[in-house]
Order: sequence, then C-alpha cells, then structure tokens
Amino acid sequence: MSFYKTLIFTLFLTVIGTSCQSEKEKPRPDVSNISIDLKFRRFEKDLFALDTTAADFPEQLNQLEDDYGEFGNIYFNRILASKDPRIAPQGHVAYVKGFLTHPAIRHLYDTCMVLYDNMDDIKQDFTQTFKYFKYYFPDLPTPDVTTFVSEYTTAAFIYSDYSLAVGLDFFLGKDYPYRKYNPESPSFSDYLSRYFAKEYLVSKTVRALVEDLVGPPSGERMLDQMIQNGKKLYLMESFMPDKPDSIIFEVTSEQDAWLKENEGQMWNYFLDQDLLYSTDQRKIRKFVDYSPNSPGMPEEAPGRTANWVGWQVIRKYMRRHPDTSLQQLIDMKDAQALLEDARYKPKRR
Repeated sequence: MSFYKTLIFTLFLTVIGTSCQSEKEKPRPDVSNISIDLKFRRFEKDLFALDTTAADFPEQLNQLEDDYGEFGNIYFNRILASKDPRIAPQGHVAYVKGFLTHPAIRHLYDTCMVLYDNMDDIKQDFTQTFKYFKYYFPDLPTPDVTTFVSEYTTAAFIYSDYSLAVGLDFFLGKDYPYRKYNPESPSFSDYLSRYFAKEYLVSKTVRALVEDLVGPPSGERMLDQMIQNGKKLYLMESFMPDKPDSIIFEVTSEQDAWLKENEGQMWNYFLDQDLLYSTDQRKIRKFVDYSPNSPGMPEEAPGRTANWVGWQVIRKYMRRHPDTSLQQLIDMKDAQALLEDARYKPKRR
C-alpha cells in the first residue's frame, strides 16, 4: 500500500489528533556567564611537521605519540594501524614515514589546510556548544577536541573522558570527489557525502558525544529506536540551538520542509503498516538508519523518517514537562510510556 493511499484508511487517526496549537520554539537558556577554556589540538599539523629526513625521526614520532597520550595511541594503533604487522610489515616508523611522504597523502593534507589552516570560527562554534553542554550537565568534564587526517578512515569519535576527535578529511565539501578514491565504499554514497562539509563538522563531532550520553535503545522495536534517536536529536538541538534542523538531522532544506509538511502522514503510515512495534530489522532499518529513502514513502522523503518523528515526540513531551532535565529524559527507558505521556497526535496538513 502506498504512502498516500494509506492516508485514506487512517484519516480518522489524523482528525482525532488535529490541534490548533503551533509548535513553540524551545526556550534558550542564558549561558553568557559560563566560561569555557576549550582545549583544541591540531594533531595533523604536528604530525606532518615531523622531519622525515632527520636521523631522529623515530624519536620525534615517539615524542608526538607521548604528547598526545591516549589519542596518539588510538591513532597509530587503530586509525593508521601502523603498529599492526599485518598492515605495516615494514614496521611502525617506516610505515608512518611512508604515509607522511606519499604524494596523495601530502595532497590530502594540503587540501585540508586550504579549508582548515585557521579554525578560529570552528573553535568558537565548539566553545558555544560546550557552554550549553555545561549548562545542562554542569558536573561532567568539558569536552576537548583533537583534529586529525587519516585518509578517510573515520569522521569523528569520542574517547577517554569526553574527549572528541574529528577527521578533517571527512569535511572537504559536498563537491569533493570522495567516490573517486573508493568507488565501492557505501560511506561515500551521494546521500551521505553531501553532508561531508564544513557546516556539518561541529554537529557531526558533537553527535559522537550525544551517542555516548544517550546510549543504545532498551528494545528492538522501531518505537524503541525512534524514541532513543529522538532523544539524541533533542540533545543536539539543546547543545546547538542556533543550528537549523536541516543541519542537526542532516537533510537538505527541501527534505526538511517535506518532513515538516508531512508529519501526520508519516505517523499514520507507521501505524497503518504495523511498523511501530515491529522488530523486523529488514522492514524498519531504513526508517531508523542512514539510507537514501524511506520505503513506501514518496521520493522526496529522506531515510530515517522514524527518527525525525521520534524527535517530534520528544519535543512534544518536553513541552508538556518543561521541568524535565536532559538527564531525566535520558534515563526514561520505557518508550511506550514516554509516547503516551507526550500525547503525540500530529495533524495532517
């Protein structure tokens, strides 16, 4: 049954849920009195500044790894894998030297420096984001940020106590020829790589922090997943209230408009197709995971439509319960109870 035909059979659900109340903007707390001393490290600059022709290059390399502590260990052991004899049979030092002197890698580093030699604007964005983070979680450590280049290994991750790392080579712009370097990689599909741009760098990095804070869903139903992912999106908008929904959710402005225009239709479709309580990952995967589309919906619909609806459920719940802290929201494990308490009944426009 098609998306729009479903509306004929579920129209009564929409009529029951019609409301004249418009969605109010989320209140923005005053964080002007919160001081953040951001620790922002440029590992890629320090790495590529090593003198590969010097006799003491091995000592320089060891010192760099020591200076960066846990990140240095992660980078060389897991990201570059230069200490894995299966990857680097010639040894760690020789492998890193080869990496730093390879023409394609040098070109990649130079390309990153064209965009990111000076990152004062990005640092300011992170600083403002962490002010909101400290407002909502005053007892948690302030995150620090380390940048790196890895030849398209990973975009961002969290390690240690709220330390964040971001791979600059994943943010070179939607027109950068990612597919040219690895045509078979699903990570470089057009619907993903169009968000490998500077305006998404902070939000994608913060997403790793939010994933760690919220954790996995408590069940396998689509409802469990969409509510948990809705919480993550709500935390992201709480930490970055100046970012538009299209940046936080990673969709085009046209897709963002479609989602807002078709909220009721999507909800009714999930109900009519018995998807809400389904645990069949083959049926629900594209509604909750990154994908180019949502099966059964018009081509204008992006993937992860269930997550977007889950976000609206959380927004509705928090409007009804404004005294609920973000930690209390995270601690709510019963997706069904949260849905019912939100009294979520979107209208069809």
